[in-house]
Amino acid sequence: MTRPVIPFNRAAFTGREREYLEQALRNMHISSDGPFSRQVAELLAAETGSPAKVLLTTSCTDALEMSGLLLDLGPDDEVIMPSFTFVSTANAFVLRGARPVFVDIRPDTWNLDERLLEAAITPRTRAIVVVHYAGIGCEMDAILEVARRHGLAVIEDNAHGLFGAQRGRPLGSFGALSTLSFHETKNCSCGEGGALVINDPALVERAEILHAKGTNRSRFLRGQVDKYTWVDVGSSFGLSDLLAALLLGQLEQRDTIQRHREGMYRLYLAALSPLAAARGWQMPIIPDHCASAFHMFAFLTPNIEARDRLLARCKENGVLAVFHYVPLHTSGMGERLGYRAGDLPVSEDVSSRLVRLPFFNTLAIDDQQRVIDVVTRAV
Repeated sequence: MTRPVIPFNRAAFTGREREYLEQALRNMHISSDGPFSRQVAELLAAETGSPAKVLLTTSCTDALEMSGLLLDLGPDDEVIMPSFTFVSTANAFVLRGARPVFVDIRPDTWNLDERLLEAAITPRTRAIVVVHYAGIGCEMDAILEVARRHGLAVIEDNAHGLFGAQRGRPLGSFGALSTLSFHETKNCSCGEGGALVINDPALVERAEILHAKGTNRSRFLRGQVDKYTWVDVGSSFGLSDLLAALLLGQLEQRDTIQRHREGMYRLYLAALSPLAAARGWQMPIIPDHCASAFHMFAFLTPNIEARDRLLARCKENGVLAVFHYVPLHTSGMGERLGYRAGDLPVSEDVSSRLVRLPFFNTLAIDDQQRVIDVVTRAV
C-alpha cells in the first residue's frame, strides 16, 4: 500500500480558532480594526516589546510597503538589504522608486553580513533592512551602531522571527520598524496576514493615517477631531477581523506551538548531525546569544548536484523537501537593476546547496522519523 505523502507544510487548527471565527460572525464586525484585531495587536505588542504601536496588515508584504511609505523613500534613495530573501523585501521599496543595494550573507547563520555594511553605504543610503533568516537574529548590535553613525533607519523583516530573541531582546524590537508574517507557512498563521510593529513613537500618527487609507480616522475614533478626512497617501492595509479571530486562536497556543517546533528541530539536528562530516553537510547554527524562533529546519549539502539528488530521493519516497530563495540579484529583475551572478558569492553558494525539510505544527513524530530515514538513506 502506498504511504501518504508528507507535505513540506500543512495548515492546522490548534486552539479556539473555530470558536473565535463563529464569535466574529456573531459580532457582525468582520472588517478591519474589530475586537479580535485589537486583542491580537495588544498581544503582539507585548510579545515584541513594542513601546509604540502594532498595526495588523493583510500580509508582511503590506507591512513592508507601509515601511517604505513611512520613511518617504523615493527614486533618489538606496536601501541596503540581503539578496538571500523573499521578493517582498525588495519589492516594497522598489515600488517607491528606491534602489535595493544587495549585501552578501554570513556563511554561518545565512543572515546579512554586518561586516559588509560600511562598504555598501553611499550618500543616497536611507535605510538598512535586515532579515532574521530561519528565526535566527542578525548581529543587531553591530548593525545598529553602523546605522546610528550614518543616520540610517533600520527595518527588521521579521517574517521568520516572531518569538525569537537576541541577547534576551525580542526580534522585531531593534529597528524603528519591524514586520511580521502570518502566512500559512509561519509558526502562527491565519492563511494570509501580517503586522507592522512600530518601535519609534514619532512614526505612530502617520502610520495610523497610512493604514486608514490616508485618512485621520484613528483621531476621529479617539474623539480628537469631529470628522475624518483625507490627509495623506495610504491604502487599505487592514486585516479582516475574521482573520484576526483565527490568528488569536493560534497565538494563544504559542507556547505549545513553540515547544513542538523546538522538539522537531532538536530531533532533526540530533539525527542528522552524526552524518554531517561524512556527507559534507553543514548543519544549521544557533549562536549562543540567540534564541531561535524555530521557523524551519534547513541544512546545506556539499554541492548543487548532491542537493538535487537528495530532493529527488525525498520526492520518490513521498517526502516533500524543498530548496529556498533564489538570490534576488541573480533574478531577471536583479539583472535589470545591474546585478550579475557572481556578485554575492556566499548567497549564491548557500542558495545552491540549501535543503528545507518538512516542518509544521502538526508533523507527527512517526512522520518526522520517516523523513529522517529517507534523508539518511539517500546517497
